[in-house]
Amino acid sequence: MNVTVHEAKTQLSRLLRRVAAGEEVIILHRDRPVAKLVAFTRKRPRDLRADLKGRVRIAKDFDETPADFEDYA
Repeated sequence: MNVTVHEAKTQLSRLLRRVAAGEEVIILHRDRPVAKLVAFTRKRPRDLRADLKGRVRIAKDFDETPADFEDYA
């Protein structure tokens, strides 16, 4: 759906209802598109644990100090 800037200003509530229902609204200024109203979608945060599942392995000797380790403290 295309509307002029004036129509967008005077009918914003109606346009937002249409956008919320899935419609896109193009706003025209002097018959040229200048903006698009689209529904806002929230991205779900990625679950880093799920992304790394099966990719990270902990060695069996993880908690053992290597023989050649020097104490830097």
